Amino acid sequence: MMSKPFQIQGQPNRTYNGKPLSPYRKYKEHLRKDFNNRCGYTDCPDFWFGGPSTFHIDHFAPKSKFPEWEEEYSNMVYSCSYVNRAKSNDWVSSDKNIPVVDGEGYIDPCKSDFNDHFERDSQGNILARNSSPVAKYMCTKLKLYLKRYAIIWTLDQIYTVMKLLKDKIEMTVDGDGKKELISALGELSMEFLDYLKYLEAERR
Repeated sequence: MMSKPFQIQGQPNRTYNGKPLSPYRKYKEHLRKDFNNRCGYTDCPDFWFGGPSTFHIDHFAPKSKFPEWEEEYSNMVYSCSYVNRAKSNDWVSSDKNIPVVDGEGYIDPCKSDFNDHFERDSQGNILARNSSPVAKYMCTKLKLYLKRYAIIWTLDQIYTVMKLLKDKIEMTVDGDGKKELISALGELSMEFLDYLKYLEAERR
């Protein structure tokens, strides 16, 4: 079975270097931009969750254990609410600078390429690479195995192709070629609606 890359748009990068902001929620738009509008842990676009208002700011080293890092931008991750709640205040060491102990813990998405630790199968399910025990820990703790992330990945793939087809149709003169493109777009639209139903059922 051929695996697919976990991240599509590349590794996120924290670029904000302006004045300190308080409370830390004021960093949200900066984080959203730095994380390509995607959850740092699942790479799912916030669009499919209802936009940025539904996303959280995760403190990589939990603020409940390390309150001095509550407003430290380098400690923040743009995250969907599901993963943020699952992670909660879990931390495997007593040191904010030690996120992994004996293969358990968390990978900072801005400091390590998640493609080296995770992959997707042909249906978009998130899998831990065999060479990365910490990825297996994260899959379990953050529930990255849940079907919602595969559904969102698939929806995003279909949506991207649909937009490309629409652009192609608009640039194509009438003829058999245009009819074939319209037919392909129609088939994708039906598949798209089916996956939307799956996502709606998953949210219940």
